[in-house]
Amino acid sequence: MPINSHYKLILSILITLFFNACNNEKKAPVVDADSLASCESNLPSRFGVKVDSTFIKKGRVDHADMVYIPAGEFLMGASDEEGRPDEYPQHKVKVSGFWMDQTEVTNASFSKFVKATGYVTTAERKPDWEELKKQLPTGTPKPPDSVLVASSLVFSPPKEIVSLNDASQWWEWKQGADWKHPEGPKSNLKGRENFPVVHVSWDDAQAYCKWAGKRLPTEAEWEYASRGGLKDAKYPWGNEAIEKGEAKANTWQGNFPLNNSKQDGFQLLAPVKQFKPNGYGLYDMSGNVWEWCSDWFRADHYEKQTDVTINPQGPKDSYDPMEPGIPKKVVRGGSFMCNASYCKGYRVTARMKTSKDTGLAHTGFRCVSSQ
Repeated sequence: MPINSHYKLILSILITLFFNACNNEKKAPVVDADSLASCESNLPSRFGVKVDSTFIKKGRVDHADMVYIPAGEFLMGASDEEGRPDEYPQHKVKVSGFWMDQTEVTNASFSKFVKATGYVTTAERKPDWEELKKQLPTGTPKPPDSVLVASSLVFSPPKEIVSLNDASQWWEWKQGADWKHPEGPKSNLKGRENFPVVHVSWDDAQAYCKWAGKRLPTEAEWEYASRGGLKDAKYPWGNEAIEKGEAKANTWQGNFPLNNSKQDGFQLLAPVKQFKPNGYGLYDMSGNVWEWCSDWFRADHYEKQTDVTINPQGPKDSYDPMEPGIPKKVVRGGSFMCNASYCKGYRVTARMKTSKDTGLAHTGFRCVSSQ
């Protein structure tokens, strides 16, 4: 379904409609904007929406449905030539033991949070023009009120073969799309209680973690846990290509984004725990939905890691050379949209980035706890 004229207007104000696919780049000595093109770049973000979670009381952590990840040391980052430039160089990291959710947070769990707190997610809120215009060039005209409505980005596959260099051809702003209505106002969560919650911003994920007495994982914790105890493997299950053998994760098979052969059994999202867990007992560390981490994203962050780091918290600020004016957080793990021809985000070292106020139909999260 094409983006209607009103949404074209707001998209033209917020971004240049030129999306770049996350092609599998070779190792590069210099991190530059062109080499960091990704399926999370230039996505329309939820500008002008303020989220207040200060009213949420810090909960008491419950380790039910969590697994303990033992302390250890590992080499963080890619060691082969499949990584993108921001995955190099490999560097030593030590992490303390921590607890991690076995699965991505589900609709059922998020529903309990909303019922208990009355929290309203970013996608459910109407953008505030006074906040929005602060982030736009001086003199930008106010769009019509019909555009400044609660909405979110949904996956809308094209009907014919398209260039993989323009992701706007399969993303669509849809009014009324949010965590309770994943495909728009006519959809609901009936029968999807065990699916990962989506259309949640980083702020939304933070609010849930606070309520649950937990926190978002650091990028280092996420990668260490994803490896499942394996040394320098490409994927949570080892080095076997995802196309070989039994289905290992919920990703895209076939011609992306036109046709999904569903060899893994799913067209789009899958319920949690549909594939074998990794060595630590964690499910869906590859595919299904991208997962928010606590860290800011900087394209050059790995280059600055010269010594062994202990429990790194990531950079102090964000810098994406493709969109230097938009602060972004790290997302990890890939999604149901990942395909070898377009995005191998299901590799354990793959890093992507998204504006913290943006929710998408393929982005969710899981929590961790140090206690």
